[in-house]
Amino acid sequence: MGFDAMTLYRMAHGLKKRGVPLLPAVLRKAIYYLHSSYIPAELGEGTQLGYGGIGVVIHKAAKVGRHVLISQQVTIGGRSGLEGAPVIGDYVRIGAGAKVLGNIHVGDFAVIGANAVVVKDVPSGAVVAGVPAKFIRQDADPLTTYQREMGLLPQRTPPKLTQVPRPSAQASAR
Repeated sequence: MGFDAMTLYRMAHGLKKRGVPLLPAVLRKAIYYLHSSYIPAELGEGTQLGYGGIGVVIHKAAKVGRHVLISQQVTIGGRSGLEGAPVIGDYVRIGAGAKVLGNIHVGDFAVIGANAVVVKDVPSGAVVAGVPAKFIRQDADPLTTYQREMGLLPQRTPPKLTQVPRPSAQASAR
């Protein structure tokens, strides 16, 4: 087990809940200096930071749900002149370099593409990408898609194709 940003975050959070006064602040500084990450927000159970959490910045008022995958260089924060911070649902996947900004809600099982800039609400099970982020598609069964893409289900096997016999050269000459 390495000391990535998520491990240090969980240690700091556990110590803070137990009332230890100074050590959580020291661990937060260690996260900042070792991983260039700032994570003052409450993160849900099972949340993962890709590549050790390098460059992840999360607003202190943001709420991150359970089992969220946050890739490297992601910013989850406010916008100048606007109150509030994002609320990220459960089982959301946020691609590398994405920015989720403002008082918005990202629904459960949503997928945010790499380098997307999200400034509007994202419905549950939706896939968004681009600058600014645009709706790409809606998953009909987001739970199954999530499980398959995260390696929790076996991959779909393509249907077997049968070869159709070709007419022989003699038959086509007739």
